[in-house]
Amino acid sequence: MLEAIRRAVSFLRRKQVLHRVGVVVSVTVIGIACYVLYHMLRGIDLDEVVEAIKETEPSSIALAALFVAAGYFTLTFYDWFAVRAIGRTEIPYRVNALAAFTSYSIGHNVGASVFTGGAVRYRIYSGWGLNAIDVAKICFLAGLTFWLGNAAVLGLGIACHPEAAAAIDQLPPWLNRVVAFAIIAGLVSYVAWVWIKPRNVGRGPWTVVLPGGPLTLLQIAIGIVDLGFCALAMYVLVPDEPNLGFVVVAVIFVSATLLGFASHSPGGLGVFDAAMLVGLWQMDREDLLAGMLLFRLLYYIAPFVISVILLTFREVILGTRTKRLRQASAGLDAGPAREAAYVRKRGDTSA
Repeated sequence: MLEAIRRAVSFLRRKQVLHRVGVVVSVTVIGIACYVLYHMLRGIDLDEVVEAIKETEPSSIALAALFVAAGYFTLTFYDWFAVRAIGRTEIPYRVNALAAFTSYSIGHNVGASVFTGGAVRYRIYSGWGLNAIDVAKICFLAGLTFWLGNAAVLGLGIACHPEAAAAIDQLPPWLNRVVAFAIIAGLVSYVAWVWIKPRNVGRGPWTVVLPGGPLTLLQIAIGIVDLGFCALAMYVLVPDEPNLGFVVVAVIFVSATLLGFASHSPGGLGVFDAAMLVGLWQMDREDLLAGMLLFRLLYYIAPFVISVILLTFREVILGTRTKRLRQASAGLDAGPAREAAYVRKRGDTSA
């Protein structure tokens, strides 16, 4: 069965069917989001949105910023785990942290994070001797951690509160609960599958050894903690009334985030916002929009600016160091030549 699936996927890739389907899905999601936003934002009073932002308690903003920082800190372990999973244990955590933070924060804002984040990772990891294949494996394993965490959060969250997902997908709560149990069953099956014996995906130099059962549980834990902190940041910023509970907000937040990723739009712009407005329809639109704008500032814009500054400083330091090494090398090469010229000059003077 697995070999048949591999052949089917290989055929679809050769015919570029998967790429075309992905484009259709992205365009469809963005189109639906634009339609929803147009209807949801009609009649919005911008002055009230600005006033709601001003009235947000500084302590709430500070707490949300703390949760965002904790989320990005947890996110650095995506790369830490992936780099060690491919056997490159000599690369220190600080490099993993820089690569993860900058690649995700830039990828989130620019869009097409697979390519933009991969390019940032390659620029950082290539200095430690990793090639493009190694970086691709890191991206795959980091992405696997993200999706395993999403599956766990959505499965458990929707199983407890199926009506939260129903607000977005418009499916009956009982059907959402069935889907949630299917997600949990699939997750348990995957853990059991990799626990039984080592599993590989890919071929030739692109082969990736999947983490075993215990390490997969660690992946799931990392993903859950990361998403949990991000959901907490959003929960702090949304209106207090009506109080829907953290789990409901978390399910809607994760669902909106996944729709944003599916659209490949920068920061899920438009798609994420439409899903949040639809999912949290009970809340005042102006207050909810104010909270979402503050979240974007804390989770997208601020980390993006910090990442650009960090990468700029890194390039300046590397450029200065390379220039000094070249000058030192040129000085060493010129030493014997100067000595030979001095000897010849002494010889001419003696003569």
